[in-house]
Amino acid sequence: MADLASSRRTAKLSAAMIKEKFLAYLFILPAVLIIGIFGLFPIFYSVYMSLFNWRVAKGGFVFLENYQRLFGDGKGLLIFLLGLVLLAVAYWLWNSAFKTNKKYQKAAKIIAAFVFLAFGVAFSVGWNQMVAAGDGKFFKSMTITLYYALLSVPTQMIIGLVVAYLLFQNIKGKEVFRMFYFLPYVTPTISTAVVFRIIFSPRETALANTLLGAFNLQPLQWLYERTAFTNLFFQSGLEGFWAGPSLALITIAIYGIWSFAGYNAVIYLAGLGNIPKEVYEAAQIDGSSGWHLFWHITFPLISPISFYLLLISFIGTFKAFNHLYVMRVPSASDTVITASIRIFDTFYKENNFGYAATQAIILFIIIVGLTFAQSKLLGKKVFYG
Repeated sequence: MADLASSRRTAKLSAAMIKEKFLAYLFILPAVLIIGIFGLFPIFYSVYMSLFNWRVAKGGFVFLENYQRLFGDGKGLLIFLLGLVLLAVAYWLWNSAFKTNKKYQKAAKIIAAFVFLAFGVAFSVGWNQMVAAGDGKFFKSMTITLYYALLSVPTQMIIGLVVAYLLFQNIKGKEVFRMFYFLPYVTPTISTAVVFRIIFSPRETALANTLLGAFNLQPLQWLYERTAFTNLFFQSGLEGFWAGPSLALITIAIYGIWSFAGYNAVIYLAGLGNIPKEVYEAAQIDGSSGWHLFWHITFPLISPISFYLLLISFIGTFKAFNHLYVMRVPSASDTVITASIRIFDTFYKENNFGYAATQAIILFIIIVGLTFAQSKLLGKKVFYG
């Protein structure tokens, strides 16, 4: 009888667990369907499209011809990938190799420095080979995208942190200031981008040039200027990547900073509000000043927020489209065409859906790779308390 009762209890428990699991899967089913239909399915279908000569209507199966058109003969890609492997080896030698044996650490770091130099050579040779043999326009757009990310992300994070730190103090009307700083993020992108086009018009009466005139400076072409800023302001004579971004791209980056700094400030404010006041009070009793409080308490404790904002900001800049499309002008040529704009032009102007899908897949892989690299390089430095 005892065995029969025990088996019945076991059966009831099993039935309850099955029912509980069924209800759990039932609750997550809507989210799984949404992610699957609108997230995963487009990715896999883009891979499928990239294998065809797809121009409006589905054409013949071309397998990897679109990828060959993008990368060329493949030699540059192999050298480029070799460079990435060398970078990973250099990072491992510098941080992890012989960690337990200090006798060889110095030698490992010297070797890591030479491996890093080899990475630089392989990266440069592979990139130039892909530009020469493959789709130079697409790789130029990747360079522009990198410029845009480096111009926008650090600046908007620094401004957001400074604004958040100021608004966190006991000042009058800080709720109103919070609203004003967050307003650019929620305002429709198209309308604000059009306003920025008017502000940064090349006309002498435009607001930006009027402000320059107040300081006895010559008016600039702003969004219409394709010359790299190093040559425009410093007559450096540099060419290619080292010449830097054009003034037109810098102007668009100013819009990106204006638009997203307020969002960063709001997120930082949430992080600052979670820091216990007792920590500050203990540090003040020990004689810490305002700067020491910020650098040794505030900054480490909001590092998870900074890490999160860094990840989503880089992903956002690599996918940015709306304001870039509105603010670009023909006079700026390809100096403001990022990867997302290049993919759209391939899709919309050339009606080459298959090749546009190929470019989109490569951009997706680059974004995933950069996100993974940032997680590995910076994730260990995040302080979670």
